[in-house]
Amino acid sequence: MMKKYFALIICLMTGIITEAQVLKFNAQGNFKILQFTDVHYRYNDPMSDVALKCIQEVTESEKPDLLVFTGDNIYSKPGDVAMQTLLKTISKTGVPFVVLFGNHDEEQGVSNSDLYDIIRTAKNNIQPDKKGNVSPDYTIEIRSSKDHHIAAILYCLDSHNRAKTQCDREKGYAWLTYDQINWYRKVSASYTESNNGNPLPALAFFHIPVPEFNEAASDEEDILIGNRLEKACAPKLNTGMFTAMRIGGDVMGIFCGHDHDNDYTVMHHGILLGYGRFTGGNTEYNHLRNGGRVILLKEGQRYFETWIRQRGGEIVNKSTYPDSYIKDDWTKRSLEQVNK
Repeated sequence: MMKKYFALIICLMTGIITEAQVLKFNAQGNFKILQFTDVHYRYNDPMSDVALKCIQEVTESEKPDLLVFTGDNIYSKPGDVAMQTLLKTISKTGVPFVVLFGNHDEEQGVSNSDLYDIIRTAKNNIQPDKKGNVSPDYTIEIRSSKDHHIAAILYCLDSHNRAKTQCDREKGYAWLTYDQINWYRKVSASYTESNNGNPLPALAFFHIPVPEFNEAASDEEDILIGNRLEKACAPKLNTGMFTAMRIGGDVMGIFCGHDHDNDYTVMHHGILLGYGRFTGGNTEYNHLRNGGRVILLKEGQRYFETWIRQRGGEIVNKSTYPDSYIKDDWTKRSLEQVNK
């Protein structure tokens, strides 16, 4: 009896460890993130089939360590059935993943709170328990290849839907709240303190871009790479999350979705502001071939590579942070460089 009891404890412990899925840089010091966004999946709609194929194909081509879905995942009722169908495709990739919400997910007859619970039941999902919240903000930790210490952080935030009770006179999209900014500042400071006062390399993911996306795109001093075919549909009010992250000193890049005809990256005050590539089928407006954004982190460095992998295999808009976004001193170019 005691042996059976001991075996049961071991099985339970193994299950807990398996469910937790520790993310680590590989032996070469690389960690690859694949961002999908705006899948806009409609259940039982043939126009959505290409979105599922895109997820499968791009994931198989890139072999990432983590999938991040940055909102507007489902686009039809019943929302629970649509989400479960989408999750089957995601789980089949065998890659750990998280799913953030956009402004359309909760419009499909199921609350974000219930959708969050559904997502957590999917195989390979690594989101934390929401602990009574509707849709929590949380961090994903990436461990060192050499030991168990934390080497990088991913901030995953809920950018909400449309402005409602926050300020009735301001219409349009909601903004990140002061509570969220205070949460980021507290968490960031804690990680920095634990790392001997040095900010850890970090990225942030959410659906609706912050207002600085438009500021950066209109600034002639900021280098922009990729397609900008529409204005960023950002909140009208700026509550200061970008500034908090700039002062925090850990976030290297903020990656969003929401605007289907944008896939650009642009450097603004030391933070790379980037869009994913529209992943959906022909269920919402789109003028770029669907695909995903790849972000390749390098262990121990405030440096990463990023590119778009389109369905069909083509790689476009490849760049490195920060090198691709820094203007060189033209007066110091050698003759060889000039004649290239």
